[in-house]
Amino acid sequence: MEYAQFIKKRKGRRLREIVKKVIFGKNIEEKEISTSLLERQNLTFRHDNNRVSRKIIGFSKKVECLISRMMLYCTHFYCCIEHSGLAYEDERGIKCKNTPEREAKITESKLKLRD
Repeated sequence: MEYAQFIKKRKGRRLREIVKKVIFGKNIEEKEISTSLLERQNLTFRHDNNRVSRKIIGFSKKVECLISRMMLYCTHFYCCIEHSGLAYEDERGIKCKNTPEREAKITESKLKLRD
């Protein structure tokens, strides 16, 4: 397992320096250390789920409701939705999209939310 840290140093409101350092792991190049994937995931979660947006009527005031909703959303996102970035060709040569769960070979078929 590899882990790196991305630190933004600011002076006032201005970004002065970006420091990248490896916490543990051996084969991490400095140019590979980035927050873009994590920021994209956070944006997708905020966009799709109004429970985490403070100024929306669906905002969760109770932590239990927020946790339940986020678990349901993550299950739907990773197990039920086919992602275009995980495209493949099946044995017949037809282009198909895959779910992250199927891509990781956790299940054989796409799940429905009822499952």
